[in-house]
Amino acid sequence: MAGLRRAAYSRRVTTDAPEPDIIPAPGVVPDALFADPRLAVCYDTFDGDRDDLDHYEAILGELDARTVVDVGCGTGALAVRLAAAGLTVTGVDPALASLDVARTKPAADQVRWIHGTAEDLPTLGADAAVMTGNVAQVFVTDDAWSATLRGIRGALREGGTFVVESRRPERRAWEEWQQEAEEQIWEVSGVGRVVGRPVRFEVDLPLVTFADEFTFADGTTVTSTSTLRFRSELELRTSLGAAGFRVEEIRQAPDRIGREFVVIARAV
Repeated sequence: MAGLRRAAYSRRVTTDAPEPDIIPAPGVVPDALFADPRLAVCYDTFDGDRDDLDHYEAILGELDARTVVDVGCGTGALAVRLAAAGLTVTGVDPALASLDVARTKPAADQVRWIHGTAEDLPTLGADAAVMTGNVAQVFVTDDAWSATLRGIRGALREGGTFVVESRRPERRAWEEWQQEAEEQIWEVSGVGRVVGRPVRFEVDLPLVTFADEFTFADGTTVTSTSTLRFRSELELRTSLGAAGFRVEEIRQAPDRIGREFVVIARAV
């Protein structure tokens, strides 16, 4: 399943007044892979080793960022890693089941978790925001993407940096995904055997929709459907500019050369 075609949305934060760790999200319905409790506890096993996070931690080090927002933090792999390294971290995600998993991890009590979307972020004055795992592609409409960018811009300080990845459409990753028809089998700690198989695939560029079915040892089956949007470099630059960012650099993802845009944009 191509690494599940991941799109899939320190120190403890201190404030003058105590705030809840999780803030309810308004009317957001994430994919079942992230929102269904049975699948959420399996996600880290499905996704495997997150070597891609080395790159983002290194970029944040280059930026000397000390306060970071992880947008679409999911099960918290990056957020807790950054918190353990001494950064002040806010993780935001609309999938409560994923946040529940995140909160069980070491250093999770050092992260401020927000159940919601980037539009729900308060004014944080953060040094940087990151959006990994191709989360940028789940915003299929221009309005949704623009609103997300505005929310991120509002959470950053003047001159803060947004680091975001998105697949290069010219690489045509969906053509590889279409060839995947075999089952995958995982042994998930505390859950047991889980079998996954693709059941749907549609290409209507710039949108690609796919569904995967997951079957548990007790016979329960859960289907997760995702739609991703592939944006060109020009679209990314234009949308970021309209939201108050200046693109400073576009890099390659070192573990996926030729496949990803890694955009580094400054809040202006």
